[in-house]
Amino acid sequence: MLETNGPRLWDSLMAMAEIGATDNGGSSRLALTDEDAAGRALFVKWAEAEGLSISRDAIGNLFARRAGHEDVPPVVIGSHLDTQPKGGRFDGVLGVLAALEAVRTLNENEIETRAPIEIANWTNEEGARFTPAMLGSSVFTGAMALEDGLAREDASGQSIADSLQATGEAGDTPLAREYDAYFEAHIEQGPVLEDNDKTIGVVTGGQAIRWLDVTITGKAGHAGTTPMPVRRDALFAASAAIVAVEDYVAGIDGLLATIGEFHVPHGSRNTIAADVHFTLDLRHPDDAVVDAAIEAVRDLLENIGAARSVGHALSVHWRSPALPFDDSCVRHVRDAAQALGCSWQDIISGAGHDAFHLAKHCPTAMVFVPCADGLSHHEAESIEPEHAKHAADVLLNAALARAGRI
Repeated sequence: MLETNGPRLWDSLMAMAEIGATDNGGSSRLALTDEDAAGRALFVKWAEAEGLSISRDAIGNLFARRAGHEDVPPVVIGSHLDTQPKGGRFDGVLGVLAALEAVRTLNENEIETRAPIEIANWTNEEGARFTPAMLGSSVFTGAMALEDGLAREDASGQSIADSLQATGEAGDTPLAREYDAYFEAHIEQGPVLEDNDKTIGVVTGGQAIRWLDVTITGKAGHAGTTPMPVRRDALFAASAAIVAVEDYVAGIDGLLATIGEFHVPHGSRNTIAADVHFTLDLRHPDDAVVDAAIEAVRDLLENIGAARSVGHALSVHWRSPALPFDDSCVRHVRDAAQALGCSWQDIISGAGHDAFHLAKHCPTAMVFVPCADGLSHHEAESIEPEHAKHAADVLLNAALARAGRI
């Protein structure tokens, strides 16, 4: 089994982390900003130094290709370089740079593969600047129309199309090109591997995700002159709804709920809130459980609305179904982990990844490594250098098994 150069990979991770470095040790490279463009440029510099050919597609997905012995569909490895506003140094970035380290190892060992190996950096995986998350891979695979993706706007009203033009990151490589397989290495973003003292997570699939938008509509009034019994307070109603959702979720094993955004438009400290908007993220390995939870939330809102004389609206902003990965690709990951002597376990992904979209396009699998305390989307996100190396080792050998060594 081949092994990568751990110190070289770590140096690359630390160099990338300097682009958009935050005061508390994290990174901030929102999609298609100047910082993201600088991170992409550094990756391109490194890739070209390894003799890789660079291309981009119309949504800005960035590819670096190592030729194979045969002109056949490539085995693709990668992830994303964009981050949360105050994100960590490893989420996504590990997958791209572990892929680069895998190619560096193939080059220095003069190993030729039957199929080309291509590194992918997917646009706007985080969904922090533009929604939804995994937008670049969604457009690539046809889950979202290109026109829809290009029209998405950030909070300032700048579209992806505008940002691609400003950064020069648009290209003409065809969307939905045929892939032989896709492998992605990533930090777990949870505590399971660390708690179980495992180095590698063999990801067998991803759980179902639904993003909901909720609006509670009451009636504004004066804080000092409106008696409590006659108020139609949207904020108190929303608070009751959120507590009710938490109580419901606590009774369903494995169901997760998160209120990530909460807004009180036109809020004033001496005015009763007329409208409240909040988001609700629901996740579970079973689609049926998540869909049942949506209906339960509708019922909760109906009951609270009737009791408090407020209106409500609930809409599904985004759906990501539960998804099993390809058995043969999963087996390549499992075999590589075992042959390399890594401690490993099968695991379901709790977070969304570009691999979810790719799994509907080609055979796909993922490699997880632990992160300290399961912490991610945070400046304090941390992994061990040897775990980064293990991720690259498993990724390399799984991709090589699929691509075929000449």
